[in-house]
Amino acid sequence: MIITVREIMEAIEAEAPPIYQESYDNCGLQVGNPMDEVTGILISLDVTEAILEEAMERGCNMIVSHHPLIFSGLKKISGRTYVERVVQQAIKNDISIYAAHTNLDNMVNGVNAKIAEKLGLVNTSILVPKTNTLSKLYTYAPLTDADRVRDALFAAGAGGIGFYNECSFNTTGTGTFKAHEDANPTIGKAGGAREMVEEVKIEVIVEKHNERAVLQALFSNHPYEEVAYEMVPLPNPNQQVGAGMVGVLPGPMDEPDFLTFLKQQMKTDCIRHTALKDKKITRVAVCGGAGSFLLKDAIQAKADIFITGDFKYHQFFDAEGKIIIADIGHYESEQFTSEIFEALLKKKFPNFAILLSNLSTNPVKYFC
Repeated sequence: MIITVREIMEAIEAEAPPIYQESYDNCGLQVGNPMDEVTGILISLDVTEAILEEAMERGCNMIVSHHPLIFSGLKKISGRTYVERVVQQAIKNDISIYAAHTNLDNMVNGVNAKIAEKLGLVNTSILVPKTNTLSKLYTYAPLTDADRVRDALFAAGAGGIGFYNECSFNTTGTGTFKAHEDANPTIGKAGGAREMVEEVKIEVIVEKHNERAVLQALFSNHPYEEVAYEMVPLPNPNQQVGAGMVGVLPGPMDEPDFLTFLKQQMKTDCIRHTALKDKKITRVAVCGGAGSFLLKDAIQAKADIFITGDFKYHQFFDAEGKIIIADIGHYESEQFTSEIFEALLKKKFPNFAILLSNLSTNPVKYFC
């Protein structure tokens, strides 16, 4: 069976739609052709020259990484930097490079959920859900066709609310219309009298990444020549998309014991942290990568400790004794992201060569 780069992309993007990446990010296919055949995939956190060599040695012609190789435009590809050299060698050796970064960070089952899993957190939720990612679709269908239209909307992804699917609200009423002479009406005659039809008003929530598919399903399955509908943006926070995660431990832990546990579970050599408070750790907030921008939200969520990476010196003061900041390192907080890619790709392509990199790409070393 031939598997293409596009199919790999679609499998990942079904779980982490690119539309949810941050504005500064550059997710997606960075090098390669979507129609190229894939013979093997190497999964890594970063893309370096060593990772590219490993892919070639292990017979992989596609690299799937969390961090994009290219963050900003390349004006020259002359081999001056490692990014330019990787691009050159990837093109020469027909190796595709694909990245899913902040779109994966922002998913409820993404990077932060993996950290929470490693720490055994329960009752987890997104720390700061995104807004402006939901819309309400209103449409009107004849009573006899309402089930078919509703089912088509659900199949296209409409009607999801948190952990519930196929959610809708339906109201019956009477619709009226009069077909012009050039119309091709399903009910009544062109140029005929005004028609009165018993209809159902269908209301469903639509996530931003599903809008196009849902509208296509509506138009394809609605019996009317002209479909009446409204798509209204909602300010509601989306509980499935957003930054960070918060949850609770199965049981309270003393602060030193928790830090020891954290060091073991996240396989880090060093934890930079603020002063301990001589209290039990129960509620934990996490953010993979650089998460200092979520400190106030972690405090507001009444977390006892906030685990992330890349805190600057003066930012530690911002804890103000209200929370413990635990900086475990950028690489350390995201190192298990490869397991997410591996699981979702093996579920979709169970008999395909999907390999985890054997190399550490962490540029930061510790002298302990």
